[in-house]
Formats: sequence, structure tokens, C-alpha cells
Amino acid sequence: QVQLVESGGGLVQPRGSLRLSCVASEFTLDYYAIGWFRQVPGKEREGVSCISSTDGSTYYADSVKGRFTISRDKAKNTVYLQMNSLKPEDTGVYYCATDTGPLCVSWNDHDYDGMRTWGKGTPVTVPS
Repeated sequence: QVQLVESGGGLVQPRGSLRLSCVASEFTLDYYAIGWFRQVPGKEREGVSCISSTDGSTYYADSVKGRFTISRDKAKNTVYLQMNSLKPEDTGVYYCATDTGPLCVSWNDHDYDGMRTWGKGTPVTVPS
């Protein structure tokens, strides 16, 4: 079954760090840009970061620039999101998804419904 599985979420104190993983099964991530998103109940889904599969170009929401780092390990068919200096406003369920192709087109266009395959999410809680 083609799917993405996120892991690595949890409860972390402010200024702490977490590393999220997004693993693909039954298909390779090599041909797709991968985006990370987060959602809090009652709020719109927010694009956090995206990495292309061509030259590894990366993109970040202004709210996480300088604190989050996206990377990919093709050998492990995995994309990571390293989150440092976490803040209470980073709380949410984090999802990864494949873009329509090797570039972060849908992510950069904020066409999140255009992303193809979604994981089920991993929760991150940063208490205030």
C-alpha cells in the first residue's frame, strides 16, 4: 500500500528540539518534492517546509526560518524535519505529503489540496 508515515512527534519544552521523519512505503520519494505541514484545530493548515527532489532546494515558512531544517536521505527513502528552538506556537499535528512532481510547485502555490499523498500526521506539543 502506497503511504507516508510520520514519526518523531511528542511533548517538548520550549526551546527544545525534535526531529520528525517521513518514510515512504511501496514507492520511492526520489521523484517527488516533499512538503511538511502543520494544523491546529480551528486553524488553517500551514505549509512549514518543502524540499525538491532535483537539486534539494528548500523552502520555509517565515515562522520557522532559522529554526527548522528539512533534509532527505534517499537511501532510507526518508525526509526529515529538524525542529530547534521550539515555541508554543509550533504546537500542532505535523503532516508530510508528496508534491505533484520533483519541484515544490503546489507547496509554493499554497495549493495544499493539490499535494498527492499524505501521511496521517504526528502530534507536536510545546507547552506555554
